Amino acid sequence: MEYSLGIDAGGTYTDVVIIDQKKNIIQTNKSLTTYPLLTNGIKNALDGLSLEYLKNVSLVSVSTTLATNTILENTGYPVGLIMIGDYEIQDSPSFQYYTHITGGHDSLGRKTYDLDIKSAMNFIHKVKDRVSAFAVSSYFSVRNPEHEIAVKKAIQEITEMPVVCGHELSQGLGAYERATTAYLNAQLIPIAYQFINTVINVIEDKGIEARILMLKCDGSVVNIEEALKKPIESIFSGPAASLIGASFLAKKDTCAVIDVGGTSSDVSMIHSSIPELTDEGAKVGGWKTKVRAIKMETSAMGGDSHVWIRNHMIHIGPSRVIPLCRASQMYPSIIKGLEASQHILRSQLGENIQPTKFFMKTGKKPSTLSESEKKLFDMIPDEPVSISDIYWDENIFPSPMILEKLIKKRLIQAIGFTPTDALHALGEYNEWDHKASLLGADLLAKFADTEGRELCSTIKHNFTTNMINNIASFVLEGVESSEIEKILYSNFHAHLNFDIPVILIGGPVGAYVEDLSRMINAEVIVPDHSDVGNAVGAVVAKGMKIITVLIKSSYSESKYSLRPSAWIVFSPDERNEFDTYEDAIKYANECGTRIVIDYMVSSGISPSNVIIRINKNETYPPKGSVPVETNITFVATADFGDITYLESNT
Repeated sequence: MEYSLGIDAGGTYTDVVIIDQKKNIIQTNKSLTTYPLLTNGIKNALDGLSLEYLKNVSLVSVSTTLATNTILENTGYPVGLIMIGDYEIQDSPSFQYYTHITGGHDSLGRKTYDLDIKSAMNFIHKVKDRVSAFAVSSYFSVRNPEHEIAVKKAIQEITEMPVVCGHELSQGLGAYERATTAYLNAQLIPIAYQFINTVINVIEDKGIEARILMLKCDGSVVNIEEALKKPIESIFSGPAASLIGASFLAKKDTCAVIDVGGTSSDVSMIHSSIPELTDEGAKVGGWKTKVRAIKMETSAMGGDSHVWIRNHMIHIGPSRVIPLCRASQMYPSIIKGLEASQHILRSQLGENIQPTKFFMKTGKKPSTLSESEKKLFDMIPDEPVSISDIYWDENIFPSPMILEKLIKKRLIQAIGFTPTDALHALGEYNEWDHKASLLGADLLAKFADTEGRELCSTIKHNFTTNMINNIASFVLEGVESSEIEKILYSNFHAHLNFDIPVILIGGPVGAYVEDLSRMINAEVIVPDHSDVGNAVGAVVAKGMKIITVLIKSSYSESKYSLRPSAWIVFSPDERNEFDTYEDAIKYANECGTRIVIDYMVSSGISPSNVIIRINKNETYPPKGSVPVETNITFVATADFGDITYLESNT
């Protein structure tokens, strides 16, 4: 029998799952993710799976946070960006190497200015030794991409570097956002190659010969060749994987999902097995893109969020730390440090000065450090130390600001008390060392003027409240948060009612079911295998392709022109003109169907398994009988059959 393998390389864990041809879950496993090299994390996860199954794996599907983290951390490769046409350039663009040249088209795909190819070539020669890829974006290239194609050809004649064009990534209007999308995509191409090669090498070492797919941020899978061309489409593939996996595991094709990760909690929704997508492009790290992605609500509160005390108040996050319960299993000295109790004054308390916080080097080599940064960096060893340890060894109290800078540069790693520790101390989650969590709770409680168990109960309540606020604001879009809070927290004889199930995904989520159910009237489900839901989502996701074909009258700018002389059809492939609306409609339907079918076949999906949904939206002029504009959307999906379950090996 042939099997499929799902791999999710997340921020904390790398999860793997094997399923058979009927989508039975055969085995699961997980290991800690290893940064910056993901090889060991993936290898360790696969080591827990049976070789008998692995040798018969014929398909591997992957999801990862790599693209998202690269953009957030600004660690992408340098890119040369060429913008063509009437762009409104920001005063301080974030692009390091860019130029703006004459050219571009109008909304009907007609040339507005001749392309200044000479200026483009001068820029290419100027930066080719400083960049790793190029991005090209032309004004209204979604109506006519000829100028983007011409510049791409020039780049390929001069260099052998990858080139990304805006029209290849998005059909949506928004010239600057499309340029941003092309730029970020070009940044990620070398990183995508490294990641995919890592996956290939690991599975080859296991003797696996399989086709590789990657999950996109709209919840669909794509063949690896396409993924390498468009790695930008893998941003938010982690939340997309959890949404698809939750729906699959709970056997609910319509539901809301709360994914509790290490850094954040994400809320999303799926209807009839199709993820709800955002009307706008995905936003990440301050960049607004034209990438079609799942719609989600995110809060910076996860299982590994740092719990800290100041002015007797409990704060959760936004920074992430290694939980005490996990760190103490790797470094037993933490128990001794907690038992010794650090000498910290209430006036000194802050996010980085806490009685339960420890620091250690990450192993990353520093590049440029200020004198004060280097001095503190040299004080911190490779194993965890407390603030008191640093003070007594060096007779210098560390600067919280310098500590924060070293953490942001990923030179040192923080360890501290987290919501995961609170659950361990309460006895409601037992993955790691509860002794460290109990000691940490008692230490923090002294500064919060409470008892350890009461502190943990408050942390759990605050975490639950945050989850409820997120899902309520997501479902009740447009309703003011103050009004939602009145319903949730006032003493009304009524509750917020959900007519769809709420699925929880993440390691410790079972601990929150009872509290959630008390505060909202909903069917709250924690399905089996929820701790590896992302890997499940990666391997059971539908093949999906969404495109829009636009038919536009050549006289559409005049609302009084009821009998246009021609209709222009804009598809992702080309621009064509027709004498009659009927001919334009016929071509649009044939073209759209062909494009989505060809895409699905290239992903290894048989045309007989493809379902195509077509939606036509027409705009008419006053008193007109023929539309001046028609948008035809084609949604192609593959049906993946029934759901059953077998053994788990976590």
